[in-house]
Amino acid sequence: MSSSNPALPDRRAQVVAALLARVPAACVLFAPEDTRPYECDGLAAYRQLPMIVTLPTDEAQVLAILAVCRALNVPVVPRGAGTGLSGGALPIHDGVVLSTARMNAIKRVDHLARTAVVQPGVRNLAISEAAAIHGLYYAPDPSSQIACTIGGNVAENAGGVHCLKYGLTIHNVLRVRVATIEGDIVELGGGALDAPGLDLLAVFIGSEGMLGIVVEVTVKLVPKPALAQVIMASFADVVTAGNAVADVIAAGIIPAGLEMMDRTSVRMVEPFVKAGYDLDAAAILLCEADGTALEVAEEISRMSAVLARAGATAITVSQSEAERGRFWSGRKNAFPAAGRISPDYYCMDGTIPRKQLARVLAGIAAMEVTYGLRCSNVFHAGDGNMHPLILFDASVPGEFDRAEAFGAAILALCVEVGGTITGEHGVGMEKIGSMCVQFGRKELDAFFAVKHAFDPCALLNPDKAIPTPHRCAEFGKLHVHHGQVPFPELPRF
Repeated sequence: MSSSNPALPDRRAQVVAALLARVPAACVLFAPEDTRPYECDGLAAYRQLPMIVTLPTDEAQVLAILAVCRALNVPVVPRGAGTGLSGGALPIHDGVVLSTARMNAIKRVDHLARTAVVQPGVRNLAISEAAAIHGLYYAPDPSSQIACTIGGNVAENAGGVHCLKYGLTIHNVLRVRVATIEGDIVELGGGALDAPGLDLLAVFIGSEGMLGIVVEVTVKLVPKPALAQVIMASFADVVTAGNAVADVIAAGIIPAGLEMMDRTSVRMVEPFVKAGYDLDAAAILLCEADGTALEVAEEISRMSAVLARAGATAITVSQSEAERGRFWSGRKNAFPAAGRISPDYYCMDGTIPRKQLARVLAGIAAMEVTYGLRCSNVFHAGDGNMHPLILFDASVPGEFDRAEAFGAAILALCVEVGGTITGEHGVGMEKIGSMCVQFGRKELDAFFAVKHAFDPCALLNPDKAIPTPHRCAEFGKLHVHHGQVPFPELPRF
């Protein structure tokens, strides 16, 4: 394999030899044709061929791989199923990718305690499938749930269309067993409602592989509702739809799911899924109620009344489980359906206060003109987690650069209105510059202090998520706002 670093082949040979002395040969990939599938995650715009890929099958092998990397000072990039959208699993050219995909055993399902103990490579949906016999399921349901793994969900604090009522990963995980870079196994959380000591479980979930390797997870299971129905409400403009979201929550209703899609999203999805969406609407809301038959009937009635007062031009309620499934299928297939109308798309992920939905949507519409690119809006409207899909053609010189700038501008707007630069996709490599917009030097130093406490050698997913002063300074040079000097507290380089 050719490399810009002539010492890399020798380094690879050294690390491979050390790994093969500790783990089976089937666990170590180093030929370019074998490592190529691991060169990126779901953010395919950024690619880097890894030096080595390891595929442990148990905890002991994870510890052995970490021991080799620690001894030889080799960076480690943890990887789940590779469905992440922020470049969090982007390899390092002289590093090892540690994939937990083969650690895919469901160890036990306890229907009395309503918990499941699983290895990190278990698919999100597989947990619900295993628990279904007991009338239980695992609530967080990201759109990639048929493929994404629980280890990756823990790393990114994944959510899904039902996170408004049932919470994110952090609200549905009781315990995580972690392998540290120093070779220890620690357990964060526990089987009870609280665990003694510092709440390090909340620190670890969403840490994007920078603090340790997940080797086992205990998740909560919840009873499957007796009934669920979805309202599809149509609106003549996106601002009215955005305001309707705030009205539903203000009425004291917490739907099981509350999602929004604009006309561009609806028209790209409908031919693909045939969900029955209103193609004439400027935006639609999908509002789900679940529970007993009486609870659902009451909530559907209350939501319908609120939506009508908010300006809905049409309201349709699912009349069967099949129709409900089609409504959600359209929403969950919005990302792949983008390929029907654009060669490429760039999926952003920011979170804002619900009351700011209309303002931000109007801002994105103005940015479409500024950057000369279309944007399809589809997102978890109930909790303000936006997923604008910026449509572009990578074969046109300069379009990807404009898409990146468009995305950074959206995130800056999210911060400006009191939100944050990510809701569930993580920072990874994609949003590391935007971290400089949201946080000052003291806050970033605190993040680094936590990182150092878990990973003093800085070997776990280095150069991700937390920007260095130099990176913030460089980002500031490219993004000067309102004529002000960017980040004046940072040293100039």
